[in-house]
Amino acid sequence: MWAGESYPLGATYDGAGTNFSLYSERAERVELCLIAKDSSEDRVNLDEVDGFVWHCYLPTVTPGQRYGFRVLARGIPAAGHRCDPSKLLLDPYGESIHGDFDFTQALFPRAGGRQ
Repeated sequence: MWAGESYPLGATYDGAGTNFSLYSERAERVELCLIAKDSSEDRVNLDEVDGFVWHCYLPTVTPGQRYGFRVLARGIPAAGHRCDPSKLLLDPYGESIHGDFDFTQALFPRAGGRQ
């Protein structure tokens, strides 16, 4: 893993690897989750942060890699601050999603606890 660049946001393939970047003003920690075909998950801590943009470059990741983010942050749920690392977040700049999308209780914030 390399530091990568903060811009452009999202996942950007350059022919040799992929740069990942995600904006979050509230995040204390961001994990990039690489999802394998068997649905197992490899987590990569994004340690580089510039102007609230968390980023890294992975030289072996190519188009078609399934991924998401987990964000840990303190916040006030009543003010709309919800960062729950148990939730896999879609990339807001992603161009597609894989699989079915079921609107179930799992999509909503958990009751109580840290959000």
